[in-house]
Amino acid sequence: MEKIAIDDVDVEVNPMEVHSVRRPVSDALGFSDFAMNYFELEPGESFSGGLHTHHDQEEVFYIQQGTATFDTEEGEIAVDEAEVVRFAPGDFQHGYNDTEERVVGFAFGAPKSKHDWDQIESMVYCQECEDELGHGLELTDDQAFQLTCTECGTTFTL
Repeated sequence: MEKIAIDDVDVEVNPMEVHSVRRPVSDALGFSDFAMNYFELEPGESFSGGLHTHHDQEEVFYIQQGTATFDTEEGEIAVDEAEVVRFAPGDFQHGYNDTEERVVGFAFGAPKSKHDWDQIESMVYCQECEDELGHGLELTDDQAFQLTCTECGTTFTL
């Protein structure tokens, strides 16, 4: 058995700095089959850098405080305090705080504690194709995101 206080887990933010507080609980406790991240989102912050999916992992978000908004391919949904939303592998989503109040919540993923970078797909605008399309995602040695268009192969770094 292992136990830790959320406040004792070091803050690690997304390389795109889209949130100020993300505490990777699964890393702190050495999870192998399950991912758990604690978030505090100030107004305008998000869980991730944009509309994306994990082809190898389902994601579940529990909102402990406030209301988070999630963009999906089916439209926008609000997830209120004490509510949970699940995204299956392949479901595109982007969760964020578009209120004036702080959002506190947890993101859970399975079947493993770390997703494979080559199994993440982000929807972004491709300048070559002139359309919003799926892009493969890699983390560079500089901790930046490198995206590659699945249609034309054009690559750029964020």
